[in-house]
Amino acid sequence: MNTISIIGSGGMATAIAGRAAKAGHTVEVISRDPTKAQTLVDKLAAGATTGIYGAVPAGDIVILAVPYTGAASVVTEYGDALDGKVIIDITNTASPDLTGLVSPAGSSGAQEIAKIAPASAHVVKAFNTLFGHVLAKGGPLDAFIAADDPEAKARVSTFIESLGLRPLDVGGLHMAQTLEALGLMMIGLAKNGAGTWDIALNVDIG
Repeated sequence: MNTISIIGSGGMATAIAGRAAKAGHTVEVISRDPTKAQTLVDKLAAGATTGIYGAVPAGDIVILAVPYTGAASVVTEYGDALDGKVIIDITNTASPDLTGLVSPAGSSGAQEIAKIAPASAHVVKAFNTLFGHVLAKGGPLDAFIAADDPEAKARVSTFIESLGLRPLDVGGLHMAQTLEALGLMMIGLAKNGAGTWDIALNVDIG
């Protein structure tokens, strides 16, 4: 198993950390607020730890579990501390009124993060079509992933499988644009057609 570093302490961070700890991974939780990080660690299996914000994360896989509006500043502040890391971007770029995306035209949140991450780091888009409370239930779900680096994509796929999820490769990091649009669609579906937030997007393959 691996050491997984999670930057963030909200609902998605809690859900991913919980499944990772149950799967036997060593989980490091990092937050600007150490109290929030410790509160999350206290809920996890033995062996979970807190990390120091801004220091080199212990994990080779670093999960960016913060809102998109703050993601760029986190990556910028970490700078070279992310050298060689696989960065999983779980953010969605939905506008505050949930009517569109705030990422630049022709780009995505993940692609923008990749532009400011160290050249030796690899950004992988994943988890953004899942709701945290649904993920926390522990059931089997599909997790779509997009990345340019084959090795990083393979490592994230293996990690996702270890959580009891099915990784579905949708292509290069440019496909994060579509995944972020799907994230917004899931919000719209929950608020309108489905009438519930207890939903997930799964694919029937053959």
